[in-house]
Amino acid sequence: MPKIIKKGNLPTKSCVTCSLPFLWRRKWAKTWDDVKYCSERCRRQKASQQKG
Repeated sequence: MPKIIKKGNLPTKSCVTCSLPFLWRRKWAKTWDDVKYCSERCRRQKASQQKG
């Protein structure tokens, strides 16, 4: 990804758990292809649903 990205041009994905769209974040720059959840809360919720 280029170093400077305007906010209107950020890539988006849909969360696997809540199906809400979320925007690219700088902390996900290296792992964007692997990101599935919009938050840590959704990641934990999905893990607990699979166990039960």
